[in-house]
Amino acid sequence: MTTPSPSPGPPASPTSSGAAGSAEGGGFWSSSRARYLIPVAFVTYSLAYLDKSNYAIASAGGMADDLHLSAGLDSLIAASFFLGYFFFQIPGTIYAEQRSARRLIAFSTIAWGLLAVLQGLLSSPGQLIAVRFCLGIVEGAVLPSLVMLLSRWFTHRERGRANTFLILGNPVTVMWLSALSGWLIEVSNWRVMFVAEGLPSMLWGVACLWLIKDRPEDAGWLAESERHALRQSLEEERANAPRLAGPLREEYRKVLRSKPVLIMAAQYFFWSFGMYGFIFWLPAIVKKGSGEGIGATGLLTAVPYAVATLVMLLNSRQSDRSGRRRAAVWPWLAGGGIALFASYAAGPHFPVAFALLVVAGACLYAPYGPYFALVSTLAPRGVAGAAVALVNSFGALGSFAGTYLVGWVRGTSLGDAGAFAFMAVCALASAVLTLAVREPGDAGRAAGTVKPQRSATAGR
Repeated sequence: MTTPSPSPGPPASPTSSGAAGSAEGGGFWSSSRARYLIPVAFVTYSLAYLDKSNYAIASAGGMADDLHLSAGLDSLIAASFFLGYFFFQIPGTIYAEQRSARRLIAFSTIAWGLLAVLQGLLSSPGQLIAVRFCLGIVEGAVLPSLVMLLSRWFTHRERGRANTFLILGNPVTVMWLSALSGWLIEVSNWRVMFVAEGLPSMLWGVACLWLIKDRPEDAGWLAESERHALRQSLEEERANAPRLAGPLREEYRKVLRSKPVLIMAAQYFFWSFGMYGFIFWLPAIVKKGSGEGIGATGLLTAVPYAVATLVMLLNSRQSDRSGRRRAAVWPWLAGGGIALFASYAAGPHFPVAFALLVVAGACLYAPYGPYFALVSTLAPRGVAGAAVALVNSFGALGSFAGTYLVGWVRGTSLGDAGAFAFMAVCALASAVLTLAVREPGDAGRAAGTVKPQRSATAGR
């Protein structure tokens, strides 16, 4: 079961602070769990991000012309993924939490690989909308299920970094996505690109059945000493963690109606709106502002993601050290909103405007690891996956809105000014909403989480 941390502060004993995660003084990567599981999670999320994001490259690489897609229809096909992504979040994550994350992740990866390949075989816009929608459905529960799975393998002091290394699949994939996909289209066509980039997901999904284990007790490769230290650390966390107070169905209902979870769902909607508006339209904004060709534009577009990767690592490490999650989220989002406003205000001074876009990208990406570590503490263990799923599902709606509406606004009289304002306001709104939820802890639990029963023992 998922184990939310009992407090944003340091764990209660030296055992919980060191033994579970890292060998004493050895750091995060001294743990065999990190060396084994983090690459698996990273590759899985990278493949998911590749297969949902390469549509834009295919469209620019000839698909829109070949299929005679209007600009509006092209945007609708791209954004239909996020509608499907919305629907399967909660039921899929509940299955992963109560049955098997391993099976859900593996079979979802195989299914989205098949659907990604299928995109290269279709010629009807209606069929593409249906396939993109289904692609969103099968990918929907993977991220919250991976977050939930990592919470079984890593302690409170490690989860910010564990989640960050997982979500690094996003900016790292963006950095090489354009180059690889563009090269595949150049030497063949967009159909071959879809097929070539979908097949690895199918093979990786089969591998996940062997690589992923639902719990440390199932892993034969984990040394008994490390397994014992992890179990002891997690039990110490569970001693003060929220516990299930009633039937499982009712506990899930409480999570889905919980005020802090709903606030964070709204927060993630606005954050994702600004984020995906930024991701989807950054190349067009950079190309227009710089006046460079597509090659130079691609290189410039990679810069914000390279900086974001470094900042994500630094922020998650600091958050894990301090134990404070909220402080590692809202200042960055506020800074991202301000940087977006300032970038537009820089106007024709492209070097200044671009530098501010780099800052905005870094700020929007930096909080991801600490953010999901915070969300997973807003409900009792065993049902916390539903909180992550609900939040992530609203993020999918925000992604749909950001992808579609920012592009639409750029085509109106509001132009780029309206697009920047949209993204900036959404980033600032997400920062304010983060402040509306207190971190669970001795002082803040009454105002923060789903009402729990306190455990009198170290947990089940």
